[in-house]
Amino acid sequence: MLKLDLDQSLVQRSRKAAEKITGDFDWLFSSYSSVSIERTVLRLLGIDGATDDGKPYPNLIIEQLQAAQALRKGAAYWVANAMLAKNCSAQQVADAVANGELELTMLPLQDPDAIYSLLLKSSSEKLSHIKAQKANRAEMFAKYGPRRVPAIYVIVATGNIYEDVTQAKAAAREGADIIAVIRSTAQSLLDYVPYGATTVGFGGTYATQENFRIMRKALDEVSAELGRYISLTNYASGLCMPEIAVMGAIERLDLMLNDAMYGILFRDINPKRTLLDQYFARMINAYAGIEIQTGEDNYLTTSDAIEKAYTVTASQLLNESFALRSGVKPEKMGLGHAYEIDPELENSFSYELAHALLTRELFPDAPVKYMPPTKFASGNIFKTHLMDAMFNFIGQLTGQGVQLLGMMTEAIHTPHLVDRSLAIENAQYLFRAVRTWRYALVLNRIGVQAPVPVALVLKKKAPCMWQCSVFFRTVEGVGLMDVLHAPETSREGCDRISAGLTDTFARMCTAGLSPMGLMPDHILISGERTIVVNPGILRRPVMFSRVRLARGLRMATSRFGYACAKKGLPGEGPV
Repeated sequence: MLKLDLDQSLVQRSRKAAEKITGDFDWLFSSYSSVSIERTVLRLLGIDGATDDGKPYPNLIIEQLQAAQALRKGAAYWVANAMLAKNCSAQQVADAVANGELELTMLPLQDPDAIYSLLLKSSSEKLSHIKAQKANRAEMFAKYGPRRVPAIYVIVATGNIYEDVTQAKAAAREGADIIAVIRSTAQSLLDYVPYGATTVGFGGTYATQENFRIMRKALDEVSAELGRYISLTNYASGLCMPEIAVMGAIERLDLMLNDAMYGILFRDINPKRTLLDQYFARMINAYAGIEIQTGEDNYLTTSDAIEKAYTVTASQLLNESFALRSGVKPEKMGLGHAYEIDPELENSFSYELAHALLTRELFPDAPVKYMPPTKFASGNIFKTHLMDAMFNFIGQLTGQGVQLLGMMTEAIHTPHLVDRSLAIENAQYLFRAVRTWRYALVLNRIGVQAPVPVALVLKKKAPCMWQCSVFFRTVEGVGLMDVLHAPETSREGCDRISAGLTDTFARMCTAGLSPMGLMPDHILISGERTIVVNPGILRRPVMFSRVRLARGLRMATSRFGYACAKKGLPGEGPV
């Protein structure tokens, strides 16, 4: 893999600092609850439903207990007590509360051991269902194969869940691996979860359990049609973070946007509640095998991507540490970053590449989520499409886990189906074109291997020479094309050298003579000709012109292609 030369002592110091910061909240995680956590526990007991005006049953129960100042015992305690006293299910208790027929705190208290046993039994039923959904996901990946890297991640956001299904299926058929149903604007500030299927939303579609079920069913259908598993993601953040997490676990969502600090920094939610809710939500995600996704891209869309790049790394380290405390495994931590450096800045692409490599190297096991350029997208859809292509190139080059595709019309209107199709086509082209590049060792050793007609000819003339593995590559920091196309070497001179050495080299091979003791690293194929390079030249320092290296790569690849076509030889195989 491509790597940066990082100071590992500094990396370890940073991780220890993050662990100390998150460890300071152990008192909060071990001793406190929140109204959202209490509602989540009720949902784990099997309580669902809402009144005619849309108020969810878990909210009604919590509000009744708050009014009676009895919530400190925990909502589950009072519901289980009512289940024993009335000999009924948790859902029947909720129905009675919703109809105004039952005051939970007015019932006689039952044996505490009986309450505890009943809670264990009731919660285990829903947890067993979640565990079965996790097993279903594993079976589907075993059947259809693993998710590609990077995975193509596409957003749908119509507001209407049924229209979302249409767009999601279309995106999957075009090549999307992950469908994200973006949440309706400001749903994170609602202290309840809407109920049922929704057909009206603003900036997105409401996250409800029924909407999760509808989309999951649709993606399972298209997965069977395409023969590959299509993953589903939604948002578990805001005031209902753990509730949405458990609904996603029940309906087998595969990924959940779940940032530890997003609610504090961008929604002005009480910090204690946010941190406590994310801890519980991530415990559910960990149990369900759901991949979390963090929101570091938000820092770069609101600040300068170079001056504030350190905030991204700091947040990633904190999110990692918080996730570990909740039991989330590294391979389920979709830490985030984004391609948001000003494109007018000189060397902006190099900075973007360095930042992507930094994230990838700091978290090698994490399915890192890479966000597309949005801050500098404009009405110029052609420039935006080009920026998306460069973003996709880096994503493939650095092996990001999840590639959220940019849409060239996002700065103008909600993308149409054709816009998503073009975005997927862009990503697939780039991913194919540079699929193996990331396996090079270092940036100045790109390791290009290309079909070489001369090598095929030599194979026929002298099998012994085939073992020399004639190929084009950079050696010890100095590109052979850099040597060949040095300023002091004219094009005509290169051609004359090539012509002479090609014939000499071929005659030596057919005669069984040693090719002057040269190693494969010292041989260059230029078009149809073989160039033998003085080994001494290859010992030069690593200080070389990147421009010339790039030019050499371009010329080499174009010549190879031309030679293949001219000779009618196959453009594939070992070189």
